Amino acid sequence: MKKTILYLFLAILTLNFSVSKAQTNADRYPLIPMPASLVAKNGAFEINSKTKIALKSNDPALKTASDFLIETLQPSTGIKLNYSKKASSNCIVFNLDNSIKNKEGYRLKIASNQITVSSKTPVGAFLAIQTIRQLLPAEVEQKELVSNIKWVVPCADIEDAPRFEYRGMHLDVGRHMFPTAFIKKYIDMLALYKYNTFHWHLTEDQGWRIEIKQYPKLTSIGSWRKETAVGRTGSGTPILNRKYDNTPYQGFYTQEEVKEIVKYAQDRFITVIPEIEMPGHSLAALTAYPQLGCSGGPYEVATHWGVFNDVYCPKEETFTFLENVLTEVMALFPSKYIHIGGDESPKVRWKNCYHCQMMIKEKGLKDEHELQSYFIQRMEKFINSKGRKIIGWDEILEGGLAPDATVMSWRGVKGGIEAAKQHHDVIMTPGEFCYFDHYQAKPEQNEPLAIGGYLPLDRVYSYEPIPTELNAEEAKYIKGAQANVWTEYIPTTEQVEYMVYPRALALSEVVWTAKDKKDYSNFILRFKKQSQRLDMLNINYAKHVLAEDYQATPSK
Repeated sequence: MKKTILYLFLAILTLNFSVSKAQTNADRYPLIPMPASLVAKNGAFEINSKTKIALKSNDPALKTASDFLIETLQPSTGIKLNYSKKASSNCIVFNLDNSIKNKEGYRLKIASNQITVSSKTPVGAFLAIQTIRQLLPAEVEQKELVSNIKWVVPCADIEDAPRFEYRGMHLDVGRHMFPTAFIKKYIDMLALYKYNTFHWHLTEDQGWRIEIKQYPKLTSIGSWRKETAVGRTGSGTPILNRKYDNTPYQGFYTQEEVKEIVKYAQDRFITVIPEIEMPGHSLAALTAYPQLGCSGGPYEVATHWGVFNDVYCPKEETFTFLENVLTEVMALFPSKYIHIGGDESPKVRWKNCYHCQMMIKEKGLKDEHELQSYFIQRMEKFINSKGRKIIGWDEILEGGLAPDATVMSWRGVKGGIEAAKQHHDVIMTPGEFCYFDHYQAKPEQNEPLAIGGYLPLDRVYSYEPIPTELNAEEAKYIKGAQANVWTEYIPTTEQVEYMVYPRALALSEVVWTAKDKKDYSNFILRFKKQSQRLDMLNINYAKHVLAEDYQATPSK
């Protein structure tokens, strides 16, 4: 009996020690996403007015990365780090090392007298800087001088690289548009948590948001809607039951603003992928240029949400229009990918359109689904001719997949599985794990109005992007995952942040950290420390996770 009590006492003692150690590590190294390897060391490196930066490469992109560190530190610390030609004591040293296999991988050795960053490319160096940034006191994020703080980085040896090459966040500015300053803030947060792709959804039924110089009506007409639905409404809501705010809504990004945002993202090693929807979600464009539709109009920029029957008519004039639009878009966005939508495109108009039915016969197509496939493949050939590749939502599988297309699987995982088995690249973004427009807490009546669904933090964290149905060879085509932020019910920047954080932090660990290193309880400990950083960054994140009664173990 005494032995049993002793063993029980030792077990409790061991458990308490483990919990205490986990809490200590989370406080000292509150990194999100969790690195591949972290060896804790005693001591800390202090950044002070005498600290220098040394670059062991003339690569200008490496200096872009180190300049970011200088610019991040200066407002809060009052310290402007200077460059030194030699690596000495009290120095942050950047070195490019070809022995590191992953192009985004890095090694970070933090000693009390020097920080050494080794990476295969400047991208890895920039990602290492985000790690250093997260290890500094949260007050480093403030935009004004902070006194009485030591700017110390705890000593450690870190080796790190992402699990997936594509780590994306999306933002819909078609339903509701947001200022360029907010788009930059959004990109800043992606950089902090090691995302590398911003998917910018620029055109919708409810508004066209990018200047196209050859077609000025896209913004003079297509960026305006006369009013916006109030409350939850969709295409199926009876007209008499719909309520509107009676307030015109308008906005678009000029090409100069787009260039500015793309450059801002490039300086943070983030690729911006533009999305120009086709053939559906095109009412704003049809309102501006009604000859591009099957009926010839007149059309109206949508004032409520849902899926609409009027889509682009696949005729030569339409293809010429889209090619001209995409030519201007590709001049603004250097991304190798151009997203062309392809989702939720009803075939009602095509079924009753003389031109569409004649085209089906002339091209030897089976039906309207194959007509959509023809539409997508034709646009793919044009985009490929410009040295780019297309991405489309998983509906582009219907009627036959374009030869070199990448599929974004949003209607569950089935589309991703099918595309991978056909040896097409896939980005996973299933709604049940990756749609951040869904509710994240209960009771829902205490939350901002959302489109529906329920996606709590632990469910995001539990997501595994590689479906079990794929063998090892097929799994190679899963390039990563992305969260989507559709803004029908998200009219303000504050609400965007509320819906995105902390769920974006959970997904960052899904796409970065090795599957066997994920630990949700430990993630919650680290997030509680990270929340201080979000406060300093003025992020309006959902705070229910910080409640004392929050269940840190995954819900069933």
